Amino acid sequence: MDIKEQVTKAVEKIAKDKSLQEQFQKEPVKALENVLGVDLPDEIIEQVINGVKAKLTTDKVSDAVDSLKGLLNK
Repeated sequence: MDIKEQVTKAVEKIAKDKSLQEQFQKEPVKALENVLGVDLPDEIIEQVINGVKAKLTTDKVSDAVDSLKGLLNK
């Protein structure tokens, strides 16, 4: 199983769906198994959770930086 591929797939779906974002914050295992449609072994699910959290955090930071750049360039 390609963990990077699973992370990318999960991030794409979670980023677009507010209710999935909320579920991921409360119950990341259940949210990912719902999004990916599979029951993953614990060692795999933890890697995917960490990857999704990192990617979502990076995207939010990037968006915030872009917003600040826009404000400073005015």
